[in-house]
Amino acid sequence: MSNSKRLVVSLSETLYDEFNRALKEDCKKRSEFIRDAIILYIKEKKRLNNIALMERGYREMAQLNLEFAEMGFARDIKEFKEYEAKLSESDLPNDNGSEKRRYILC
Repeated sequence: MSNSKRLVVSLSETLYDEFNRALKEDCKKRSEFIRDAIILYIKEKKRLNNIALMERGYREMAQLNLEFAEMGFARDIKEFKEYEAKLSESDLPNDNGSEKRRYILC
């Protein structure tokens, strides 16, 4: 690793003791452990940043999505009323008397 850099880190006594316990549990060298911890930290920060970006995008699009949904709902209501009007026009007198028949239009 000719391109590697040295890093000096100051830790409290408590954190240093926990660090040494974690090293024993994982059976890793200090530099390997710290390198893995840094990689994990960077990945987690990127993941949280992506979640925040997605949340912001959803919030920014919320009003537009609501408008689209309302447009679709208004269209559905209009089509339903037109359908009902066609149904009411299809009520015809029955040949046998004054009862009405309803034909379903599709």
